[in-house]
Amino acid sequence: MCQRNPLSHIGICVAQITLVLASLASAETVRFATFNVSLYDKSPGRLAQRLATRDDVQARTIAEIIQRVRPDVLLLNEFDYEPHDSAIQDFLTNYLAVGQHVSQSPDGPAQPIEYAHRFRAASNTGVSSGFDLDRDGTAQQTPGDSQYGGDCWGYGEYPGKYAMVLLSQYPIDSKAVRTFQRFRWRDMPAARLPDDLETAAPRDWYSGKILEQFPLSSKSHWDVPIRITGQTLHVLASHPTPPTYDGPEDRNGRRNHDEIRFWVDYIDPDSSGYIYDDQGQRGGLPLGEKFVVMGDLNGDPADGDGAEGIQRLLNSPHVNPIPIPESAGGAEQARLQGGANATHVGKPKYDTLDAADADGPGNLRVDYVIPATSLTTLASGVFWPENKKRLFSLVGTYPFPSSDHRLVWIDIVLPVVSGQ
Repeated sequence: MCQRNPLSHIGICVAQITLVLASLASAETVRFATFNVSLYDKSPGRLAQRLATRDDVQARTIAEIIQRVRPDVLLLNEFDYEPHDSAIQDFLTNYLAVGQHVSQSPDGPAQPIEYAHRFRAASNTGVSSGFDLDRDGTAQQTPGDSQYGGDCWGYGEYPGKYAMVLLSQYPIDSKAVRTFQRFRWRDMPAARLPDDLETAAPRDWYSGKILEQFPLSSKSHWDVPIRITGQTLHVLASHPTPPTYDGPEDRNGRRNHDEIRFWVDYIDPDSSGYIYDDQGQRGGLPLGEKFVVMGDLNGDPADGDGAEGIQRLLNSPHVNPIPIPESAGGAEQARLQGGANATHVGKPKYDTLDAADADGPGNLRVDYVIPATSLTTLASGVFWPENKKRLFSLVGTYPFPSSDHRLVWIDIVLPVVSGQ
């Protein structure tokens, strides 16, 4: 919530500084970040049990990364949703509010960080559809059964797995939050519904009965308004399905494309008329609203599967994708790990995911914080230190001590609105 000196070991892109310096006296720099933390377990309730103590090494490591970067507004992907909210409360109390020193940095323990405001909502992950969505011959409806996740509206072995939570040091306008968990995929104009290639009919992988219920969001889409310096900024949060783990029908790749396209249309008043939220309100953001699109969007614009969807968002005239967050560690690991990385077209300094190199796609850029064109980005980065740095121990290599994803952040300069 204050101006910062950027941390050189994180990896910085500095842009437009000359445009900002003159206005800093009447502006506030706010750090937005997204982090897929991989905080889930094998069955419901187990994550809450782990976080009820202060001894979980993965949670401590994740907390130290957050404390080192110190975001003001932070989206956590893959953090289990539980209606009683104990897991996230214990993470805040037992981990973020306690200075962590897993890295054994010579600078000493990281400083505690607090988030007075948070938003949580249900996720489609692990929610049984009652249908045989993956066409394996059985509609699995009991969590724990083999292949249960493949028949859920969003993949997950139990309800709430791989969900999201938004943390903020600024007030959230909870009454104005919009969620789109139940927006039906078929209601998107020209939706890329998957096609059964063995029939002549188009877009028929899913039956009409299934499409009457099938949601676009594999988790959910959120529009969370936050009050900052006397004005409102909308955090547009989501975590589309990976564009993989399917067959020639490309059902996950097509869904990933349309989950990302949802935001392309939502921020364009000329394209958002078809959208409705879970309360029945129609339309997207009015022209001129400030926003940041955040999340693990599961698409790299240059490599791997799913490039078209994320390219469509990055090319929208309503967003400013520059500067691209980067790190020295991402470039180093692509070089050291080789494999699929050697064939990539994109620059590895932009990578945010350390994926398998021999039998997988290699490291990719899939995590994003993308501001509106009306916002000025002062600095940005990916927390991926080089392996000679002490803080590298917080990210490591497989098996990862924290997550296979890296925290991505940007600093936005917002003018202070007088009289507020």
